[in-house]
Amino acid sequence: MTDTNKTADQWTSVQAYTLAVVCLLIGIAGGWFIRGSQAPVASGPVESANATAPSGMGGQPVPSPAQMKQMADTQAAPLLEKLKSDANNAGLLAEIGNVYYDTHQYPTAIDYYGRALKIAPENASVRTDLGTAMWYLGNADGAIEQFNQALKYEPNKANALFNLGIVKWQGKMDVDGAVAAWQKLLATNPNYEAKDKVEQLMAQAKKHSNVKPGTPAKPLPE
Repeated sequence: MTDTNKTADQWTSVQAYTLAVVCLLIGIAGGWFIRGSQAPVASGPVESANATAPSGMGGQPVPSPAQMKQMADTQAAPLLEKLKSDANNAGLLAEIGNVYYDTHQYPTAIDYYGRALKIAPENASVRTDLGTAMWYLGNADGAIEQFNQALKYEPNKANALFNLGIVKWQGKMDVDGAVAAWQKLLATNPNYEAKDKVEQLMAQAKKHSNVKPGTPAKPLPE
């Protein structure tokens, strides 16, 4: 950034565009996971953490983690201001969590999701997002617990079942558990938009059926 004295309005305008680009790229690079409340999107395999950062629209480089945090803080600022006078607004807390989730600020996202769930524990979408954020921080067991909790409130929650299958497979090498989650997803959501992707994942997972449960899976093939 060459101009550190931008007004909040100026930065928000530029930041909103950049954040949208970043979130699109994150969605492409972030693996198979689906946010709790979004429609299914078939994306590619997880990229290596050491891979060269992709370019954004117009060939501009993706912001650094520090820049992404700054963008998230700016994006969240008006929401945080509202929170001062409405501290028990679960939807607002979850919205703040989403801002930090979308910019990979997972510890902060987890904090706000957790606060939202203390107020509205039955929100299966927020629980799904919380579980996914936990997975991105390496907590497979915590992620599975949150997905299972989400499914207690919404037994046929498609995105929770989808993500549960991913973590059981890639995090625990529990192929049977992963396939069971995906089979339930398809059985209870016959019009699921990513049906073909789920069937592909089941076929790939079954190739690891001879691996001992608890052994982390290898990255998905290109």
